[in-house]
Amino acid sequence: MKADLIIVILIVIGLFGRSPIIATAASFLLILKLLHLERFFDGIERRGLELGLLFLTIAVLVPFVSGKITWQQIVDVFTSPAGILACIGGALATYMNGKGLDLLRVDPQLVVGLVIGSIFGIIFLRGIPVGPLMAAGITAFFMGILKIWWH
Repeated sequence: MKADLIIVILIVIGLFGRSPIIATAASFLLILKLLHLERFFDGIERRGLELGLLFLTIAVLVPFVSGKITWQQIVDVFTSPAGILACIGGALATYMNGKGLDLLRVDPQLVVGLVIGSIFGIIFLRGIPVGPLMAAGITAFFMGILKIWWH
């Protein structure tokens, strides 16, 4: 019963925190639990992140396939300071996301802190939840700094 209460609290927080993704995800999991479909939890936990990343990548690539991004825009990326900085930012972000994924594999209970921190950021900082990987990547970065600092 405690797990049900936690998931309901997450639904309420998602609704009040203006985070339909958290509310929807928590609702989906509660429905699976109430329908006694817990056997799918392991598969969702194991492959859900990969599936989410697949759909995110598909969404990012759609403008290339639909013709919304032209060859000139691609060339402009490599010839303008803003475009070059965007490439560097994208490379650093994906590197940090990879470090975040490594961290979550080693220390999966950190997801609790990431979710609470994301909810805090949504409610009090008017942030936008972009997912646990970036939050985990930033956490891994902070942990690396602390490791250097304390040793």
